[in-house]
Amino acid sequence: MGIASFNSFALAIVSAAILSRYLDKEQYGIYRAIIYVYNTLLIIFTAGLPSVFHYFLPRYSRSQGKEIVFNISKILFYAGLIFSVFLFAASGLIATVLKTPELARGLRYFSPVPMLLLPTLGIDGIFTTYRKTVYIAIYSTLTRLSMLVFIVLPVIIFSQNYIYAIYGWIVSSFLILVLAYFFKGIPFRGIKGEKSDLKFKEILNYSVPLVFASFGGIIFRSANQFYVIRFFGSEVFAEFSNGFIEIPFVSMITGSIAAVLMPVFSKAVQDEDTKKITTLWRSALDKSVVIIYPIVIFMLFYSREIITFIFSDTYTVSARYFSVAILINFFNVIMFAPLLLAMGKTRFYAYLHYGMALAIWVIQYLAILIFNSPMSIAISYVIISVIGIIIPLFYVARLFKISVFTLFPLVRIALIAAHSFASMFLINLLLKQVIPEVPVLLFLALAGTGYLGLLLATARLFKIKYWDIVSPLLARKKSADDG
Repeated sequence: MGIASFNSFALAIVSAAILSRYLDKEQYGIYRAIIYVYNTLLIIFTAGLPSVFHYFLPRYSRSQGKEIVFNISKILFYAGLIFSVFLFAASGLIATVLKTPELARGLRYFSPVPMLLLPTLGIDGIFTTYRKTVYIAIYSTLTRLSMLVFIVLPVIIFSQNYIYAIYGWIVSSFLILVLAYFFKGIPFRGIKGEKSDLKFKEILNYSVPLVFASFGGIIFRSANQFYVIRFFGSEVFAEFSNGFIEIPFVSMITGSIAAVLMPVFSKAVQDEDTKKITTLWRSALDKSVVIIYPIVIFMLFYSREIITFIFSDTYTVSARYFSVAILINFFNVIMFAPLLLAMGKTRFYAYLHYGMALAIWVIQYLAILIFNSPMSIAISYVIISVIGIIIPLFYVARLFKISVFTLFPLVRIALIAAHSFASMFLINLLLKQVIPEVPVLLFLALAGTGYLGLLLATARLFKIKYWDIVSPLLARKKSADDG
């Protein structure tokens, strides 16, 4: 699953990097706006159906599972067909709302894609259920490569126009549909389908509440892009889209840790073992901070170099948005979600997200009226995100009747941050003095190597156990190589 996530991210970045170089900002901004509209509406039209496989399939036999997969995929096709018709019919209205007339044309060309892609969803849940997760990585890599090739090559070869990228989307979507049909049949080879008693109403009773639970987060995350394209146009939207991105490795790391903590927290909550909960929490937080803070600080120091290397000098201004966006990563190492869910505080969790969603739309609109700057949108998003992390921290502390600093050891975290910052500052100062003008990638490699070396060499002085985290990974890799 980790490989699949990384492959998806890497190929998406490569695609964006290439298109940024071949499309002008206006064209690229329209392209990104189309993807924004598609992703925003996707959760509504899928109605949570892709998530039902991992819930229902374990409850039925493999032969019944074959029929369930076929039926849900068929429903997803019809949902995709409705989505496609909606995109085509509402393209003018969406373009008017976003104040981007050209978007209407782009959405009409893009409209066949949902009909082709929605039936492909749910692969992860199917293969996870039947413990064939290696196929997830294979499928993800093949589909992402297909999209990369067919989206990027037409722009490079035929015309530097976003419409040719849309043509590539349609072709690759059809190929992915064929591929998904093949992959969804892998767990059921040689098995004859058997009718199950699973009703469509039962499926919706499970999936629809998940959609409503997700709405808060979707509404919250969609505000940035909506306001930027509506009030500042497609060119600024292109700059914002390439810059206002958080470090993906952070969510990969915290997501993996949260998945491990969830069942442990659930048992500890049941046993009312507060000491075990706080010990586990602090241990997980410490490891997350030790891994993530050095990465964030490195990217803060070299945000301009990283963005221009990926997206070209045309997007130098995007580095400012990147610097602001990654500030969130200093705080989202606090993984309150698994603990809240283990405690059954789902209502608080939902209210929090809906409250943040309401706040972001109001405050960002006011920020635009007052400052008339896309940077105000970025800053307000970060501030509200941080508040949305701190509130649950105080809530959990109050429930357990402990100090916030028991859950969030401020001195320890400040020490790790100070060590990373000082190490990066010294390496940067040294490189600026002794290294002549070199290619950006070489400079980043030298800076990263020197930074890592200094961190590890001085870690004991600060009682930071980087090696305790790195060594098991190296040992695991060595045992895998020997095997």
